[in-house]
Amino acid sequence: MATLSELKALLTAPSVDPALLATLAADPRVGVQRLLAQYDHRQATARAEQLAMVARTRFERELWPRYPHIAGIDEVGRGPLAGPVVTAAVILPHTFDLPVNDSKQLTAHVREALFPQIISQAVAVSLGVADAPMIDRENIYHATELAMGDAVRHLRVQPDFLLVDAMTVPVPTPQRKLIKGDANSISIAAASIVAKVVRDRLMTLYDQIYPGYDFCDNMGYGTAKHLAGLDQLGITPIHRLSFAPVRIAARQH
Repeated sequence: MATLSELKALLTAPSVDPALLATLAADPRVGVQRLLAQYDHRQATARAEQLAMVARTRFERELWPRYPHIAGIDEVGRGPLAGPVVTAAVILPHTFDLPVNDSKQLTAHVREALFPQIISQAVAVSLGVADAPMIDRENIYHATELAMGDAVRHLRVQPDFLLVDAMTVPVPTPQRKLIKGDANSISIAAASIVAKVVRDRLMTLYDQIYPGYDFCDNMGYGTAKHLAGLDQLGITPIHRLSFAPVRIAARQH
């Protein structure tokens, strides 16, 4: 009779003999049934992830026969009081199978782990940035559009089609605007991860340059610590004067 350690090794192998599963189902040992339940849970999780991957590639699969190079476009940073908007354009290979999702649904650790894999596997990746002066000059929405356009134009392989998260990119390339695109398109999800990781790293650097605003934790959003920093220290060159809390702090200092 196999030990629990031996059975655990068999059940974590890449493939498991169905006859073994049938045998274990009849095994009265509590430990065996626990191992079998864990195996069933892993299998169910893998099936759910596979179905989610199929769902997130439905737009790409529909378009790939006509448009082989599809770029997903997303942005990070429209809401903060400080720092830039960072946009990303990502063209993925048709064989891409990393479990990417809306960057907001992933932990920082998972985003950091996925980031280099996306960069290394992508056909092309590019960034566009709208800094605080540009945001103040153009307004946040238009500045984001312009940054998305820059990201597309700078791709080393020009896309045949764009999938964009809830916006329109001011380029002549055919495109589709998707609501909640980062949760429904693998290309947009990859772009959201790239943009998020790049912007978070940038804000962490800004925290060293402009201490006292807690940028490394709030990434420029208007948290209590950030607002306290504005009240005590005033504004920095990366603050957006067109946003009311910053404008008020500028007048007070």
